[in-house]
Amino acid sequence: MSSVKVGLLGLGTVGAGTVNLLARNRDEIARRAGREIDIVHAATRHPDRPRACSTEHFRLTSDPFAVVDDPAVEIVVELIGGEGLARELVLRAIDNGKHVVTANKALIASHGNEIFEHARRQGVTVAFEAAVAGGIPIIKAIREGLSANRIEWLAGIINGTSNYILSEMFYQQRDFADVLAEAQGLGYAEADPTFDVEGVDAAHKLTILASIAFGIPLQFDKVHVEGITQIGSEDIAYAKELGYRIKLLGIARRVVGKGISLRVHPTLVPQRRLLANVDGVMNAVMVHGDPVGSTVYYGPGAGAGPTASAVVADLIDVTREINTDPKHRVPFLAFQSHALSDEPVLGVEEIETRYYLRMDAQDTPGVLADVTRILGDNGISIEAILQKQPPPGADHVPVIILTHEVSERRMNAAMAQIEALPTIQGRLTRIRVEHLD
Repeated sequence: MSSVKVGLLGLGTVGAGTVNLLARNRDEIARRAGREIDIVHAATRHPDRPRACSTEHFRLTSDPFAVVDDPAVEIVVELIGGEGLARELVLRAIDNGKHVVTANKALIASHGNEIFEHARRQGVTVAFEAAVAGGIPIIKAIREGLSANRIEWLAGIINGTSNYILSEMFYQQRDFADVLAEAQGLGYAEADPTFDVEGVDAAHKLTILASIAFGIPLQFDKVHVEGITQIGSEDIAYAKELGYRIKLLGIARRVVGKGISLRVHPTLVPQRRLLANVDGVMNAVMVHGDPVGSTVYYGPGAGAGPTASAVVADLIDVTREINTDPKHRVPFLAFQSHALSDEPVLGVEEIETRYYLRMDAQDTPGVLADVTRILGDNGISIEAILQKQPPPGADHVPVIILTHEVSERRMNAAMAQIEALPTIQGRLTRIRVEHLD
């Protein structure tokens, strides 16, 4: 059979990695796909710049629409990122009857419902394994490997930049700003790191994982998102003393009788848990299903090789499906489109979890009694308390409290009352605790 013709949008790190991988493993890929896969047309902003891959075997253009309109192209690989132009190009490719492979998590999280409906009408495939966790085949694992399971919850370290920063703060006792600057110098963080350190990147990925796990539409706007910019080195140290590590987790959990909880935030994880020991820029996702129990997926979450691995795996899958009746292909979000659930996504005030609280309290008698009284009045029981010596000359002392499980609504009420005490200085630091049971 003739080779499958691919059009590539973007020749940056991942695009070049994809070109190199298709060339390096050409025979192995063809054996798996049943046909050879050839890039025939590629778009990049600056076609004349030197590249980290050979471009001699395909056409180069600065016009991405020339690629999606090329009648020879059967599969379009979108690697330009962003939402506006990427959405326009993907929808145009689908209108032209072309299959799509993308690594664009923001595009899928925000516009996936529209894109998938468009693709269903046209009878083409949209594959997006590379959009979540780089080289870890987590989408295939949930969508296909765990398809017999009712997924109860999943929790993941799905942003390498924030994980690198928290790891360095833990092992080197360094401050956030110092480690962030180093991460930018090493290329682990962008010049504008907002999406990474404020949890937005992880929220895009969690949106996709939750839809595949629970069979609900993509709902990025309903994810509760908090970043790591307010985590201090003292919080890292206190968590360690209490037997925990702080990780930025994306958590999706089925709450029986209520709905689905979707949240991204810094989380205290017991040090004995596997996720607590995932360090550096690595990613890991834990999925708990019935009947399998808990399974963990670990690996590099970004970079040319890992992400290209996922892109090419999707190209192989799409090549296999090209001659398949569209009605019998694997559904985009694991569940048949007409069977997606309208189960509600809960607001963060509905969740129940344990909490870490840190406050600066006046070093006078009765202050701790006032704090514990407020917690008790709100139905919040205490698991542990740490009270530190004040720095020399200071009249306030750090107090750290771990609570038992309670609703976010009650915790919000208690925190407001504690912050109103004249003996408490400033705002409380709150970090949620997950034992991942």
